[in-house]
Amino acid sequence: MALLETSTHVDVLIVGAGPTGLTLAVDLARRGVDALVVERGPALFPGSRGKGLQPRTLEVLDDLGVVAQVRAAGGPYPANMIWKDGERQGEQTLFDATEPSEAEPYAGSWMLPQWRTQEVLYERLRELGGRVAFGQEVVGLAQDADGVTAELATGTTVRARYAVAADGGRSAVRRLLGVGMTGETVDPNPMLVADVRVSGLDRDNWHIFPPAQETGEGLLGLCPLVGTDDFQLIAQFPHGSAIDTSLDGIRRVVAARSHLTKRQVPEVRWASEFRLRAALADRFRVGRVFLAGDAAHVHSPAGGQGLNTSVQDAYNLGWKLGAMLSCGAPEALLDTYEEERLPNAADMLILSTRVHHGEVRRGRATQQLGLGYRKSSLAVETRPCLPEDTLHAGDRAPDGRRGGVRLFDAFRGTHWTLLTVGTDVELPTVPFPAVRIPPYEAYGTGVFLIRPDGYVGWAGASADGLVEFATRVGALSA
Repeated sequence: MALLETSTHVDVLIVGAGPTGLTLAVDLARRGVDALVVERGPALFPGSRGKGLQPRTLEVLDDLGVVAQVRAAGGPYPANMIWKDGERQGEQTLFDATEPSEAEPYAGSWMLPQWRTQEVLYERLRELGGRVAFGQEVVGLAQDADGVTAELATGTTVRARYAVAADGGRSAVRRLLGVGMTGETVDPNPMLVADVRVSGLDRDNWHIFPPAQETGEGLLGLCPLVGTDDFQLIAQFPHGSAIDTSLDGIRRVVAARSHLTKRQVPEVRWASEFRLRAALADRFRVGRVFLAGDAAHVHSPAGGQGLNTSVQDAYNLGWKLGAMLSCGAPEALLDTYEEERLPNAADMLILSTRVHHGEVRRGRATQQLGLGYRKSSLAVETRPCLPEDTLHAGDRAPDGRRGGVRLFDAFRGTHWTLLTVGTDVELPTVPFPAVRIPPYEAYGTGVFLIRPDGYVGWAGASADGLVEFATRVGALSA
């Protein structure tokens, strides 16, 4: 735990030690940026809430050096087992099957309770020398031309060049900034989520007890959490219901909606109620303060997009702050955070709502591997007449092994990468790795400048125009 002086000075203040704030802090720490995370709670969030990691998020965690820990601690999702009147009715698959490939090494959602994801990131942050100050609530915020001053409830002030609101859907920082959220109710029926101990159920299935029309009881789901002895309980209630999150209240729900008895729920480790909403902040940046994660967008949990979109926010913002603060990149680079992430978050809100309503299956659409930034000012494609389904500037750079090189190994780290595929064109001298590989169908042929977050920034048949682009985005000062 970091202890704060009465007045603390840092490069970046991150408010919130959830997956968003910790991902950003890890990325900044490995770039040598002095960042401080302040968390209102006394410790890391204790619940399993966001338990699904999508393939693109696993790629991010690979780059950050923690994918081995995530893979070891988690596991694939089990099939649903449908129950009625105490009898098994058969299995249903929750996800469309996908297989890993050379270009996409991770396939399918990976289950890991949110609290464990946070622990893994926190452990990595501490390895890198980063810090989190718990029990520190932001109650005031002021900006000027040179930085941000945050006032904490303890009387401490933190002065930072930039600040990031990663403090959740009820973000105090967002309110202090006066940024509104536009959204809608996805489902008026309130939900209960809890981490519970349960006896009498196997751990090979996600156990689903459908709503009973004759009693009016809503759906009950009990999902075994990989790597723990717990189940995540999800229960839906009629609109206007008062939800009892106590042990006795949760026992009554389980006994009323399943064949289990109250005694078969001996413990509740964490519980919360929530309403299904989809909402998007009107802005992702106000001066020197950025909004990320649930502070910027709130999703239905269907499809597992919330936590994953939040991690992508942090990954997008981290390299840009690092480039500006540590490498002298132009401050205009920071404007591209909102330009790129706000429309992506808006698309993910639409997707998660459609998944909730059963209009889209969980599978390729929810894995976030197809997300990109083709319309961004950081995407320059100089090859004419490309088919729509081929790799363009702005797309995710595929993995692969060619010429003794694994591309994700070449990309890993904080640098840009100059990649030449299937061509011997002359290249400029650059201050970052330059890699040549033989022809590879995932790329076609050409010259590709890969951003630090693994997206193609510039692409061409030759290197003409590459230096101009690299200069504009600050890559040559890296």
